[in-house]
Amino acid sequence: MERPSEQLLSVFREFGGEALRDVWVFDERTFEKVFVRSDVEEAIEEGGLDVERFVDNERYGFITQQTYESLYYADYSYTVRGFSTFEQFRTFFGEGPIGVFASFDLDDGDCYDYQTLNESVQSFGGELGSEAFGLGENTEKTLADAESDTRESETETDAEEDAEEMDSVKNP
Repeated sequence: MERPSEQLLSVFREFGGEALRDVWVFDERTFEKVFVRSDVEEAIEEGGLDVERFVDNERYGFITQQTYESLYYADYSYTVRGFSTFEQFRTFFGEGPIGVFASFDLDDGDCYDYQTLNESVQSFGGELGSEAFGLGENTEKTLADAESDTRESETETDAEEDAEEMDSVKNP
């Protein structure tokens, strides 16, 4: 039986075919690299792209989604961003805050039908549910988590140093 992320990948592959560059699933704290085409993986490595920071940036979409839904008379569905060599699609699905983004090579002819892609992703998410992704398990740490861990470690070290200093003052 395929994992939920593999099933989701098939939705994107059916839509984009050979033009599919990458697929990522994320929640408010973690993310999973579902698929990255080899040439894209190489470009990420050569360019020194900070993937964790990139995913953290996509998390702002949770707030954007809430903002749009409170400002407009229609529900937010998805976002498409255009870059010099690709287009990126992002949407959210399921009861829990689960996001997915994927990129596709630029289409030389017709435009991609992102509304159809979104309908497929929403249908998939509705059938499976966001909890099926279990993003809290076996996923990569976010940049925010890493920074938080560093701050906590520094705070613990500072507290230990302060305790030692107080101890030396009491017992010269």
